[in-house]
Amino acid sequence: MDWHMASNYAEQYLPIGMRRWLRRTLFPAWMGSLRRGQPVSNNWGFDRGRPVDRYYIESFLESHRSDIRGRVLEIMNSDYTMQFGSAVEAAEVLDVDPANKKATLIADLSAGHSIPSDSFDCFILNQTLQLIYDVKSAIDHSYRILRPGGVLLVTVPALSRLAGQGFTDYWRFTPTSCARLFGEVFGEAHVSVSVFGNVLSAVAFLEGMACEEFSKHELDQVDERYPLLLAIRAVKR
Repeated sequence: MDWHMASNYAEQYLPIGMRRWLRRTLFPAWMGSLRRGQPVSNNWGFDRGRPVDRYYIESFLESHRSDIRGRVLEIMNSDYTMQFGSAVEAAEVLDVDPANKKATLIADLSAGHSIPSDSFDCFILNQTLQLIYDVKSAIDHSYRILRPGGVLLVTVPALSRLAGQGFTDYWRFTPTSCARLFGEVFGEAHVSVSVFGNVLSAVAFLEGMACEEFSKHELDQVDERYPLLLAIRAVKR
């Protein structure tokens, strides 16, 4: 009897407990050094290389280089503006912390009335909205400060450890919630949501493994049932 026939026999005639035991026995999940209560790295994987979520963030920004132009706003620093920008005329930095010497604008994005309207051609908003309780207000202000035709490039976690290190972590997102949150402000036709990740990269990121420990093929596989990171491109009408 081949395995297919044996499997069908098991499904039809064996009790559920026996079927589960059979699957565990014939297809064991070897966890190796991951079978412990602590992750491989408590620092997102920075101490091992480049964190897995950074691989996806940079893949997203790489694919939208042409949007990063003109007057560009970024959170905390202008690193990605400089790395991926094309025809950047001015690189501005937004932070809520006045101690940040790189910041050209000090404001809470969810209460960002002090940021001038219609000011930016591009706003890079990476891994920030999960730290803002009033997400809806933050998206409203992101729309307001863009010039007509300006582009908002956002990444948010679908799955991640809590931020810690003085940050308050509020949210995790799904493709549906992102489509609705941004669609209600920018208009559905002006919003696209991209999914990055799969079960392997999700486990790797939670463990703090680095992207260098995996092949490009392994990381680039997308399984929408196991999103690690979501990326949103929204254009102001």
